Amino acid sequence: MNPDLDLTLERIIRAPRAVVWQAWTDPARFAQWWLPAPTVCRVDRLETRPGGALVTHMSDDGVEFVPHVNASFLVVDELERIVFTNAIDSAWRPAQPEPVGMTAEITLADHPDGTDYRVLVRHGDPASRARHEKLGFIDGWGTVTKQLAGLAENQAAR
Repeated sequence: MNPDLDLTLERIIRAPRAVVWQAWTDPARFAQWWLPAPTVCRVDRLETRPGGALVTHMSDDGVEFVPHVNASFLVVDELERIVFTNAIDSAWRPAQPEPVGMTAEITLADHPDGTDYRVLVRHGDPASRARHEKLGFIDGWGTVTKQLAGLAENQAAR
């Protein structure tokens, strides 16, 4: 972790890793938490494998959707780690994503209370990191992580 280039978030999710993993790999579950509510997420492609696509659209009214993320998975270690980047789009073409280019690494580890969930978002330069932070990294990623936790914890309680 480079504090000049990276942003992080950590949370204990009170659900088994397998349940959290499902929320990342099942398109129907992913759509329920990936964007801060009340924004609606539509998952067009969720191919959680190295080289697979991550393509989502978003809508404020549930009718008209606009592009949200067009990215590629780089690493997928089942139940342990997911790495994706928006610097390469879903067709493996170099991209110049707006508002900021990034590579995100999600790690899952066992914890006595469930899953130790960690997010590390890498940026290419300090200005990109600062821009992402100013745009609300903590609020945005924090909100969706809270939604992910709620979904996983509810599922685990059943």
